Amino acid sequence: MAEVTDLLPAVEAILFVAEEPVPAAEIAEVLEVPREAADRALAALASGLAERNSGLVVREVAGGWRLYTRPDLHPYVERFAASPTAGRLSRAALETLAVVAYRQPVSRAQVSEIRGVDSDHALRTLERRGLIDVVGRAAGPGAAALYATTPLFLEVLGLRSRDELPPLADHIPPAGVVARLEEPFRPEEPSSDSSA
Repeated sequence: MAEVTDLLPAVEAILFVAEEPVPAAEIAEVLEVPREAADRALAALASGLAERNSGLVVREVAGGWRLYTRPDLHPYVERFAASPTAGRLSRAALETLAVVAYRQPVSRAQVSEIRGVDSDHALRTLERRGLIDVVGRAAGPGAAALYATTPLFLEVLGLRSRDELPPLADHIPPAGVVARLEEPFRPEEPSSDSSA
């Protein structure tokens, strides 16, 4: 069985990249350890951060665990967030922005389906930064909000209109390459060899 100290770096890395609270059961599944081992690792990470006076804390919120900055350091974090160097978008936000740019108007569910992961956080980030906005509602049940890029998006990219976006075909590999990349993920087909 893995020692708690062996699990700490992996638990910390998972919480660092997570965009939403991560349930302890999911951490246990990813690390392939019993739930109790994940719970002990989370507790050890929390106490270790506190002992070394880290700028981070681990908190249980909304049914999962997340890394947060220490509350007493928020004035510094806010000052940094207002600086020019803090303006970079995460990979998830960039992927989401690309989906919206090429498929607009597009709903939250459509973006998540295309990306294969929940995109709520990335959409909120892009909306907060003024790069996308709700431009209407979809017909049908629920009337989902539809997102599109804003004039600020065009300004940041130096484009006059969306028509100047580079064609997607320039960035899609040939069909043979895609087939080779997908091959390991396809279920094995039964053998046609009938010699038994």
